[in-house]
Amino acid sequence: MKPQTLFDNGQENSDKRISLGANLSIELLGGKGKKPTRAILYRQGVFVKDLDLSDRVSMRLFIVDAVDSGAKKSYLATAFGISRQSIDNYLEIRKHFGKEGLIQGYNANESKDRRKQRKLHKDDLTAGNKSRKIEEIRAKDREKSLQEERLRQQESLALTFSAISGKIHEIATVDQPFAEEHNWEKTRYAGTFIYLIPLITQCDWLRLVLGYFGEAYRILMVFILMSANNIRSIEQLKNVRNREAGVLLGLSRIACKPLIWEWFYNASRMKVSCSLLKDYFRHQIKSGQAGISIWFTDGHLLPYSGKDRVHSAYNTQRRMPVPGRTGMVTCDGSGRIVDFDIQEGKGDMRAHICTLGEKWQADIPEHSVQVFDREGHGTDFFAALVDSKTPFVTWEKHIDTKKLEAISDDQFSTEFELNDKQYAVFEGIKVLYIDEKESDKESEPAEHKSITLRRIYLWNKTSKRKTCGLAWTGDTAMSTEECARAILSRWGASENTFKHLKDRHPWHYHPGFTMVESERQDIANPEIKEKETQIGAFKTTLQKHYKRLSQAKEAVNADGVPRQNSIKERLQQSIAKEEMELSKLNAEKKELPARVDVSTLEDYKSFKRIDNEGKYLFDFVTISIWNARKQLVDWLSPHFNEKDELVDLFYAVTNCHGWIKSTKSAVTVRLEALEQPRHRLAQVQLCRRLTSLVARTPNGKCLIIEVGEVPA
Repeated sequence: MKPQTLFDNGQENSDKRISLGANLSIELLGGKGKKPTRAILYRQGVFVKDLDLSDRVSMRLFIVDAVDSGAKKSYLATAFGISRQSIDNYLEIRKHFGKEGLIQGYNANESKDRRKQRKLHKDDLTAGNKSRKIEEIRAKDREKSLQEERLRQQESLALTFSAISGKIHEIATVDQPFAEEHNWEKTRYAGTFIYLIPLITQCDWLRLVLGYFGEAYRILMVFILMSANNIRSIEQLKNVRNREAGVLLGLSRIACKPLIWEWFYNASRMKVSCSLLKDYFRHQIKSGQAGISIWFTDGHLLPYSGKDRVHSAYNTQRRMPVPGRTGMVTCDGSGRIVDFDIQEGKGDMRAHICTLGEKWQADIPEHSVQVFDREGHGTDFFAALVDSKTPFVTWEKHIDTKKLEAISDDQFSTEFELNDKQYAVFEGIKVLYIDEKESDKESEPAEHKSITLRRIYLWNKTSKRKTCGLAWTGDTAMSTEECARAILSRWGASENTFKHLKDRHPWHYHPGFTMVESERQDIANPEIKEKETQIGAFKTTLQKHYKRLSQAKEAVNADGVPRQNSIKERLQQSIAKEEMELSKLNAEKKELPARVDVSTLEDYKSFKRIDNEGKYLFDFVTISIWNARKQLVDWLSPHFNEKDELVDLFYAVTNCHGWIKSTKSAVTVRLEALEQPRHRLAQVQLCRRLTSLVARTPNGKCLIIEVGEVPA
């Protein structure tokens, strides 16, 4: 006889037990091939509890007790064949109604088993469906949380400065940037501090964001770190040293990823990005930091790779439409960005350029010269710019290359050099007839309204190619050479702003995609495409029949009368029938509308639109850093003669490690010195220039940056 032991060692029947975690396991017992009728709970192989699975209430109590003992919900759900949500509901019901609440089930349909359970536990039964009550409690909790969040944001906005009026309201000292006081601390992101000084002194940047966001400004400081160090997503912040980066940005430390996302959504819900951008760009224009004489506008693809259906933008490199949006970016002659907009789908450059003048009319004494590429070419658009007295320069579209090559080289009287390439130009005129056609003739009927543009004939002597540009400058004094330089300054080999911005900063990054219903639900009529397919098939067949008809011989009878039902006669009948059908299809095609609403079609999904609030916030910081970088390079250039290495030297300075100290009156950052003497000298001079600007945080601390050795 096998001796009995006081405690089961867990070896026997261990292969039938299901692990629940926390040293717990469960064994389901029942007949072979039958549904389990009993369950036994073990801890470290020792019997704990026995359960009759036919008693549903006891099973719920058993599951709740197992969770309290440390069992994993997912393991329990798998073992009992229920969902995780059911277990969460059991726990919520016990929390709000006690264990008595678990007596009532969730299924509203009556059954014998349900009546049996109610009869068995009728003394403890409480009225009402607990599942529905739990849903109501959760809904109330969510609404309460949303109300508290709204109240907190309103209180935060009420306590912070107003960026529009320029008045500053006090906020909690601990929430202001660089409020913490500490001794020297090492940070590998010390070079990023260089960007803060021009942002504060040139744009009053901190006051602006604090006035709009209050405590929510912290996410914009995180975006500064990302943009300055080319960190291309919030997810990549996991590789950042939280304390070293946070202390440099005045945040004590960078929060964990879930909290950063909470910062981001708190700021996005305020819906103030458009007003923020307008105030920022207006400050740039009024303070003279951005040029107003000439503006360059270009559209750039912002691709979308999600599952929702969105309108298509155009990929220039691949020469095909792709899902996404178009970022319309306008910069001045020095490459500083002065305005930008994100448009759904392909966008409308012409409308964007037309609205620029209206948008900044009150802040600019005269119209800026608008420079754009061939996408904006169009007689009606040119006429609209002329009517609004807006000067412009652009490339000419649909030029005749053979005529240009036939022009004598002697006519290109003005020569100049740009980016190590030799050019020559001369000027002519081009008359455009509105609502009629483009023409070079001067003998068109006088009743047609026309506009006369300057035609800039351009010869690239280096590549031996000739092309043309168009210009209308009105009262603005621009020579032929200046017009040619304008159109060459941002396209082709001379382009720098847009390409370098994408390389140096996460320009395409969009944090926190949110989709809303698009107002544009029209598409090209699919019936037109179907008709065109049918028309193409008929044309192909007709061509074959025409060819066979031309080769068919006339068949006659012995008496010389044309034979009936000959090949030629049958072909003629077929051609007549097909021509009639082709004419009918063309008429039906003309009657169809060019575009239709997708809601009127079957099997078509509606278009979604990407909410741009989060993208605007991120791009606001990216653009701020880009414009600050332009200013910093200008300040660095007098101290370094190698122009080809100037930008690389600047980025070497911003990548320096160093130390930071914060006292009651100042925040001091000390950078490690660069190795080469000429680089180190330029680094020192730039830091002295920045310190001399006496930048101060909103709480009055002075920002100091220097170059030196390890602090004592």
